[in-house]
Amino acid sequence: MTMSPQVPDNDRPPPARLIPDRWTWKEIGHLLANLPLTIVECVYAVCMIGVGVALSVTVVGLPMLAVSLHGARQIGRVERGRARAMLGVRIEEPSAMVRSRRETGFFPWLWSSVKDPVGWRAVLYSFVRLPWGVVTFGVTLVSMIALWPVLPYITRFLANADRAMVRGLLSPSDELERRIAELEADRGVVVDTAAADLRRIERDLHDGAQARLVALAMGLGLAKEKLTADPEAAARMVDEAHGEVKVALQELRDLARGIHPAVLTDRGLDAALSAIASRCTVPVTVNVDLPARPAEAIEGIAYFTVSELLQNVSKHSAARSATVEVWRTGSRLMLQVTDDGHGGASMDGGTGMAGLAERLGAVDGLFVLDSPVGGPTTVTAELPWRDRDASKRAGPRNLRRG
Repeated sequence: MTMSPQVPDNDRPPPARLIPDRWTWKEIGHLLANLPLTIVECVYAVCMIGVGVALSVTVVGLPMLAVSLHGARQIGRVERGRARAMLGVRIEEPSAMVRSRRETGFFPWLWSSVKDPVGWRAVLYSFVRLPWGVVTFGVTLVSMIALWPVLPYITRFLANADRAMVRGLLSPSDELERRIAELEADRGVVVDTAAADLRRIERDLHDGAQARLVALAMGLGLAKEKLTADPEAAARMVDEAHGEVKVALQELRDLARGIHPAVLTDRGLDAALSAIASRCTVPVTVNVDLPARPAEAIEGIAYFTVSELLQNVSKHSAARSATVEVWRTGSRLMLQVTDDGHGGASMDGGTGMAGLAERLGAVDGLFVLDSPVGGPTTVTAELPWRDRDASKRAGPRNLRRG
């Protein structure tokens, strides 16, 4: 999954001209509003942050500082909105403060709030903007009166300085911060996927094996009652119950395979993918070329990705054949599923492609769909490679990070 770039300035102003246009007037409005707004923001920063720092040796000081920095974040949000509306500068919102799930309670919140870089940069922005607001207000006002012929060029110069300040102090600080924002969204995808899987397992148990076992118990109860009065009828009931047991066992095996197939654990991707290919309604050629087995979590994701793609081939493609290829390139595990069907698959076509893309994105994977109308359809996916031995040595900690 690629990092989110800075939002492009799709409404970038044209070069300044002698005759003021709408961009000139918007920039003038922004520059004249700098002074009153920055006075309010600077007074807030001096009073709230200053008092919080001064009282930091007391019980109330650090909580006041933390709350003040949350307020400074809102100042940054307002200024980004103003720059977006008046200057055409579109910048990502910085990520929310993220703490580990183990770090719950007041003191972890206090510590993460006090060291919040986004809040501190907003405070710095407020201090820098006070003298700059005086300059922009005065120069713009004088230019509107005495320097009208060159007013568009003066305002554009001052507005460009404002744009640089907003980008420098109010945009996400680095790739790490943008990465945190992405992980926040990915965490929601992982939670939703896990919840959906649990609901599916519960539904399959309730509607399938559980219902069949209840019927089996009732049948055996009736057979027990008829055992002395009608042995032949009891024998038939026991025989039927025996058949029901076989069906229930097969349903449980299918359910267990859907959770994590034993063949994948015992023999790896080659054998596991060959097994699901044999159940596909379309002849499938499987080619797995891996120097070693990847970490169990990565192996499982690869297996279920191919499994869902082959289900799509069976249900939607009208293909005559399909191919599954798995190989390693550098630090990535590559998957490619191709079929010669009618094509036309899309990410929003109800075939689960969007869900697969989200699941792969949540673990730093990529998902690319190429399906022109008329075919063929090629789905290429890649996952981060992690060695199985390293994963085992790291133990549960590594699994949680994965």
